[in-house]
Amino acid sequence: MDNSKKSITVKDFFNKILSGTATGIIVGLIPNAVLSAILKLFGNNPITVGLTHVLLVYQVATPLLIGALIAYQFGFSALDIAVVAGSAYVGSGVTQFNPLAVNPATKQPGIFISSGTGDLINTMITAAIAVALTLLIGNHFGSVKIVLSPIIVGGGSAYIGFLLLPWVSKITTGLGAIIASFTKLQPVIMCILIAWMFALLIVTPVSTVAIGMAIQLNGIAAGAAAMGVAATTIVLVVHSWKVNKAGVTIAVALGAMKMMIPNLFRHPIIMLPILITATVSAIPVALWGISGTPASAGFGLVGIVGPLASLNAGSQSISWILALIAWFIIPAAVALACRFILGKMMHVYDEKVAFAYLGD
Repeated sequence: MDNSKKSITVKDFFNKILSGTATGIIVGLIPNAVLSAILKLFGNNPITVGLTHVLLVYQVATPLLIGALIAYQFGFSALDIAVVAGSAYVGSGVTQFNPLAVNPATKQPGIFISSGTGDLINTMITAAIAVALTLLIGNHFGSVKIVLSPIIVGGGSAYIGFLLLPWVSKITTGLGAIIASFTKLQPVIMCILIAWMFALLIVTPVSTVAIGMAIQLNGIAAGAAAMGVAATTIVLVVHSWKVNKAGVTIAVALGAMKMMIPNLFRHPIIMLPILITATVSAIPVALWGISGTPASAGFGLVGIVGPLASLNAGSQSISWILALIAWFIIPAAVALACRFILGKMMHVYDEKVAFAYLGD
């Protein structure tokens, strides 16, 4: 493709970045999200352990997939797609140098370690820089493009992403500090505010799991966080089943809420039913003492992590009947009520527009 002849508006540029990110997230996260809970049922036999390791490594490649699919949105050539993908991977910070860890091969200190999915915000920024450079340079490299593009566009944008990463990561740190301040409030208010924050963050590039672990949310604060994620999941499923293909709705139900990031930016009204559902669902968390752990705070219903944590919270454990009511019946009832009242009666939003998957 002749990138030099490619003209694009700022709005289209931004939408393509979001669409590529949404698709990349679902491709990267779904295998582990779906199969990890199932594999736990088979114990620690070699096959299960091997599959678990494979899924985790596959998940680590999420920034690479995001970069490739963002470039694909722009109709780039295979070379340009590879360059953008490589840049996004580096900029994500999913693989970082640890000077204290010992290299098992050389027995010397210092080794590169990969974990999680990296910083998705910086992944998008780095990919956007690489795309912009690719469009700007076009075919000016001529016959030496295969040499110069990976060096200048790939290495250059990756280095910029590397420099930006510590600063962009402060967004997550700042949000964590805000959420931590909520834990000092009256229990019902605390639960509602935390549920709001996590309900919103799960449909942004910010990692709810990272925040929950970073500020060590525990007890009903962690329960409220997980409930916020659960509320978003159920609202998106309720509004998606008659709008999107079955695969999209199933993916959301299994944990790919972030694939709806473009919808949030283009139709922020989708947060209204989400916040209403999160508000009502957070009240039983405070009244019934539904607890969680730092590890469960950002998961919600994914892998049934949130409900299981509340069932195994020691002296604060709840019965499975209360868990069923709190985690499924109440959020589903409120989500359905929102869909009927806000969508069908008041016409506040058109679910066929606001909740239609935009990642294709």
